Amino acid sequence: MATNREFARTNIGPNNPLFSNFKVMVESAFYGNNVERVTDLATAYANARRAPGVVTTDMPIAHTDELGLPADAKVLVSNDGRVVGRTAAARRIIGQPGIDAKYYADILREAVFAGTRRQFFTGDVVVGLDKEFSVRAHLLLNKDYAANFYSYLLNFQIATTTVLERYAHSNPLPENDIYIYADPDWAHPDFPNGLALFDPTHNVAAILGLRYFGELKKSTLTLAWATAHRNGFTACHGGMKRYDLGTRKFTMAAFGLSGSGKSTITLAKHDGKYKVDVLHDDAFVINRQTGTTTALEPAYFDKTADYAPSDPALQYFLTAQNVGVTLDDAGQKVLVTQEVRNNNGRAIKSRFLTPNRVDHLAEPLNAVFWIMKDDTLPAVLKITDPTLAAVFGATLATKRSTAENLVGKVDMNALVIEPFANPFRCYPLGEDYADFRSIFADGKTACYILNTGFFNGKKVTPGVTLGSIEKIVENQAAFTPFGDIQNVSYLDVPGYPVDFTDADYTARLRARMHDRLEYVKTQKTANAGYNALPDEAEDTLVRLLAEL
Repeated sequence: MATNREFARTNIGPNNPLFSNFKVMVESAFYGNNVERVTDLATAYANARRAPGVVTTDMPIAHTDELGLPADAKVLVSNDGRVVGRTAAARRIIGQPGIDAKYYADILREAVFAGTRRQFFTGDVVVGLDKEFSVRAHLLLNKDYAANFYSYLLNFQIATTTVLERYAHSNPLPENDIYIYADPDWAHPDFPNGLALFDPTHNVAAILGLRYFGELKKSTLTLAWATAHRNGFTACHGGMKRYDLGTRKFTMAAFGLSGSGKSTITLAKHDGKYKVDVLHDDAFVINRQTGTTTALEPAYFDKTADYAPSDPALQYFLTAQNVGVTLDDAGQKVLVTQEVRNNNGRAIKSRFLTPNRVDHLAEPLNAVFWIMKDDTLPAVLKITDPTLAAVFGATLATKRSTAENLVGKVDMNALVIEPFANPFRCYPLGEDYADFRSIFADGKTACYILNTGFFNGKKVTPGVTLGSIEKIVENQAAFTPFGDIQNVSYLDVPGYPVDFTDADYTARLRARMHDRLEYVKTQKTANAGYNALPDEAEDTLVRLLAEL
């Protein structure tokens, strides 16, 4: 097996580094007499249909046989209340500065005890779709949330007999299986926004008082990415695809927060101009030795904002969350999408949405695209210095999205820095910096920045972004020096002129670059320096500012 689920009795105890009190508390709950195991999607579907408030639409699911669903399965809808996004403020990581492990162990022990008075479902999935990287994960979830349980088994690869036979030949990892304990009905006066508690070293998490399905998905990915990072892989919150141009192939990864255009870029078919293979639009890992890539999930968990009820893509929806339901002119129950009910409506979509899906790419990366929303950056920049390429990834500037449940007063239009577009990192930022810098170090992987927001007040449209990518893929992109900044050039896109004689523009550009420098400086002392970057990151930005 790739990861460890069973142990010889002589290896069970405090001297085994795979054991901790958090692992023992969480795993033990899986074996309670209040727990029912679900081993197939047909049973999970039936349970979800009976869950409180779930709507069974009249929209049939395509490819039911391949998915392991009943032939007459329909799209199920489940809706939450006020909170319809991830709550970053709820996250606590054991082992990070300022986190009192004993305090949180006491909280968790009481939470698990309270859960014994409720009924739970448990089920298994495999995270990582190739033998190069696979981790087995177990979910334990309050039965009232059977719709989320069903979505979880759809989003990841449910551990069927066939899947486990393949998994048995995966590369072994000196790690625990992943265990996720989740009880959305948990409440505590000290945690009004819920608690997402992680012990990443031991691959366990407790998701408490949080209903949003994305918490289950991202908690699992948080632990899978950390496992990958510890074992020779670079963790990637991004999209990955391959273009087949006949005489050569071009592989690219796009990194951005939800709502940045990451999925649009990854899933774009370019009007059939190329044969395009999609690895995934959200989660994958890169083998640091070989450069090969592996998808972590078969399905997609995407926004429904851009899907009209008549869109043919809806035939690939499996479940929907936080969307409406109405009757069409034939009296059938159908989805109301496009953010009518609330922001951040979501759907689990099957892998058959993209018939050109692959689970593993043997070709190393040709290009990395950092997706930003910084109105001082042109539509496309090219970075040719490996240190600067990694620094821009570590200071990726973007805006918050409706996928997040933001606690307190937060300006949604303010520019924020989210390193490598991954708010789910549970290890020091400097380690990700080193991983990504190594990708660029040999000069075989190019680095680009895509601004998918506004440039000098003008929206950069998806057409501009995708057209620019096509030029890069075809080796037709001509880049112009970006002022006097060394190792940075831009693609001259009609309608988006770059004018370094404009004093207002250069002042704003300098301010944005200074923001990046201040962010890097702040990491030296914030959180006891946990996320400090190497001195070269600061030195590189200082030189860039001098060139401005």
